[in-house]
Amino acid sequence: MNTLQFLVDYGAWVLFAVVFLEQAGLPLPALPLLVAAGALVGADKMNVAAAVLAPLVATILPDLFWYYLGRVKGGRVLGLLCKISLEPDSCVRSSEDLFRRHGKSTLLIAKFVPGLSTIAPPLAGITGMALPAFLLYDTGGTLLLIIVSEGIGALFSNQLESVMTAFDRVGGWVLAIALIGVAIFVAYKFYHRHQVLREHRMAKISPDELKNLMDDGQQVIVVDVRNPLSRETDPEAIPGAIHLLFEEIELRRGELPKNQEIVLYCTCPNDISSARTALKLKRQGVQRVRPLEGGLDAWRERNFPTEQVKPHTDLKHLS
Repeated sequence: MNTLQFLVDYGAWVLFAVVFLEQAGLPLPALPLLVAAGALVGADKMNVAAAVLAPLVATILPDLFWYYLGRVKGGRVLGLLCKISLEPDSCVRSSEDLFRRHGKSTLLIAKFVPGLSTIAPPLAGITGMALPAFLLYDTGGTLLLIIVSEGIGALFSNQLESVMTAFDRVGGWVLAIALIGVAIFVAYKFYHRHQVLREHRMAKISPDELKNLMDDGQQVIVVDVRNPLSRETDPEAIPGAIHLLFEEIELRRGELPKNQEIVLYCTCPNDISSARTALKLKRQGVQRVRPLEGGLDAWRERNFPTEQVKPHTDLKHLS
């Protein structure tokens, strides 16, 4: 059976499987298959309904799963996503910022942005977006991607048979090159992730050490470096902590004395936000600064006291 006939017979199932696995979090390239499906539709070799419904259902099902996890598990699900992601941990932070600024309309463009496609559904659950609104915007964004990508494929449907014939002749080599390319891409991402974590590796302070310092009345400044959306969806903080964003260091570094112990905390995997902020503060001359090992989660696991933070972000537009 040649490649074209295989796509005609099983294309919808292959499309469903790859899109489903990609949206579940695996690094699979679904976009080329969407374009190929559009070409098959343009050549009258695939039913329009199958070409649309297969990727639509394959996307909505895992999206609903991530949305539900976001509602139930809160910010911890982002830590899970970041641990299995090929991107550095800070990718979640940029996605949170985008979602905070644009709310539910982010779902309309999420499928076009690498990384955001998987992170947006749990963010919608975490922020309390109503299920009907989530389904409406997530379905709209998915249909937009399908229409654009399959529309491009349909424009080139006249070249489909010649392309498939050429692929059958050298298909083995093309497949091998593609697999090598994917392997190189994954290896590079893992290497880049390792370099980011290595760059931000530094001495940390444990929750028990920080608690002892606070109980002994030591001069210690505790800084919450979580972004506003993280604080809004998880409104607990270490008592007395001040809030400082990484982007505010240049403007507010004068608030942090250089001769006192400063402890930074976040809720992201590997304490990456705290480490990034600490590294930048050290470069600004603030040397007595350390990330809290395990962040706020480790502090709460020991049943140490917390206080409620005043919300700064209005999330009503997400419902």
